[in-house]
Amino acid sequence: MRRWLRMALAAPAFSFSALAGAAQASDEAALKAAFVYRFAQFTQWPPPPLKDFTYCLAGSSDMGEALRGLAARQHEVSQVRVVTLTQVGQASGCQLLVLSLLDRQEMLRWQQALADAPVLIVADSPEALRSGAVIALAQEPNGLTFRINNTEAKRRGLTLSSQVLKLAREVR
Repeated sequence: MRRWLRMALAAPAFSFSALAGAAQASDEAALKAAFVYRFAQFTQWPPPPLKDFTYCLAGSSDMGEALRGLAARQHEVSQVRVVTLTQVGQASGCQLLVLSLLDRQEMLRWQQALADAPVLIVADSPEALRSGAVIALAQEPNGLTFRINNTEAKRRGLTLSSQVLKLAREVR
């Protein structure tokens, strides 16, 4: 599994080389933040083109600082924000929402509040795909992996790069 993760991190089209310092020197939160950052770069949102981009974090996420550092890098949009949310109603301005909620009911509440909005929902638990997440991160014994619910992505009007789909542990 470590070999798979090294290959995923070294893949040219989904290269984490610019993030290597942050990801190698840091803990699991920094690695997750690097994955989230790259997911955003390899996702296409429906028209009109985005002018601003907001990463939102909900729940007990400890990747906020690492994601803020990555979000400060150059983007194709004029302004990038990373915000921590405490209430479901705050999620309407998000393009990417990271849910780090252990309670399945709480995850469902956030995902249902967004209905079919074009929000890339990344959850920090492998079972989140059943609750409506687009991408679910999973810590396995040999490293970090992710699973994709491409049907949910399409329902939300999002297009995930074939490079991301190839690297996923599972695609539904």
